[in-house]
Amino acid sequence: MATAPMIHARCAYSLRISNRNSKGGSHSQGPTPSSSSSSSPPSNSLSSGTNCGQRHQSLRAQAMSTVTLGNSIASIGNLKNDPDHLLVLVHGILASTGDWAYAEAELKRRLGKNFLIYVSSSNTYTKTFTGIDGAGKRLADEVLQVVKKTKSLKRISFLSHSLGGLFARYAIAVLYSPDTYSRDQPGDLANRMTENSKGAGFARGGMIAGLEAINFVTLATPHLGVRGKKQLPFLLGVPILEKLAAPIAPFFVGQTGSQLFLTDGKPDKPPLLLRMACDCEEVKFLSALGAFRCRIIYANVSYDHMVGWRTSSIRRETELSKPPRQSLDGYRHVVDVEYCPPVPSDGPKFPPKAVKAKEAAQNAPNTQNTVEYHEIVEDEMIRGLQQLGWKKVDVSFHSAFWPFFAHNNIHVKNEWFHNAGVGVIAHVADSLRQQEASSILSASL
Repeated sequence: MATAPMIHARCAYSLRISNRNSKGGSHSQGPTPSSSSSSSPPSNSLSSGTNCGQRHQSLRAQAMSTVTLGNSIASIGNLKNDPDHLLVLVHGILASTGDWAYAEAELKRRLGKNFLIYVSSSNTYTKTFTGIDGAGKRLADEVLQVVKKTKSLKRISFLSHSLGGLFARYAIAVLYSPDTYSRDQPGDLANRMTENSKGAGFARGGMIAGLEAINFVTLATPHLGVRGKKQLPFLLGVPILEKLAAPIAPFFVGQTGSQLFLTDGKPDKPPLLLRMACDCEEVKFLSALGAFRCRIIYANVSYDHMVGWRTSSIRRETELSKPPRQSLDGYRHVVDVEYCPPVPSDGPKFPPKAVKAKEAAQNAPNTQNTVEYHEIVEDEMIRGLQQLGWKKVDVSFHSAFWPFFAHNNIHVKNEWFHNAGVGVIAHVADSLRQQEASSILSASL
């Protein structure tokens, strides 16, 4: 059962920026979500007593050194016609750069020469089994090399599919630096007032790889892991299968499997995905996410055999409702867009009852302790991530010829078999283009 604070948190999700009946402007951008905090987390938060893994100072120092134009890094134009906005595409598990063939071509066509669209290749195929942290560090190093080679870059965005979204979340934390790009432009005044009225605890600031962070977009990413009822849909919600999946997963997908099922690490240590919902002492996961002007998550409401609706949209079971069936004008299979403002809290925790539940789930898993552990950790992850504002886009392939390809349709893995998702890519492109125009306009005021 939800506590009173949780009920309050769910109520804060009611503001919608567009709906399925709107015409023409149904895909317009809502208020800019809140950004990261420069303040330390409270002493009773998860981060205060947590060892967040290896240090990343060398990579972070290199990222900070890439700032070449001081704090004023936004520009209105580029006389040499060189790209100044890096868009990094990150694929998912057991995938490769070929998964982005259609999306890359379409984004280049729609976004123009101002964008350098780079498809990450550092975590192909079985490299995705080495853990979210390992893959995230490789991605961070890869992005840093691109930034070093392309001197014209001033802004950065990420577009990730499935597990790639978690890799990207880890990578941006490695690349994050608190050097503040001043966004206090007149064009941002309305957005700042909106955020302040919501009591958001995170102030603007910080850069990623020395660049201004603009968009962080994920498609069908398991932000809350895959433990829990129908979070890994191909198990069909059968309790015995979901119970057995957690201990078996590491044998098939390595350390990544343990992390996705929230059983990694010692019993008294919070799992990686819970740590990634806060700012730890050495790695500022939440501040890195908060540095982006806009965070957008696309989620399949059904027919996704790999990632459930809850985990990909960062929602509780009680926050799910019957999705609309009618697509937004011009964006086939995109059925709803909702802006979820930040919900102030003191961040996630790993209480003693979670320690006991994790130990039981690791050593003697049964249906009862597996459910108990997941419910505790899932709620804490949501509490942490909802401290930031999110734009949530629901996608439904119920009318597609092959709806059960939803997980690959959403990013058009293959143009012939998964072309039902072309409307989703169009929506992504228009959202990126709109945010780009907004950032350039605010810089000119």
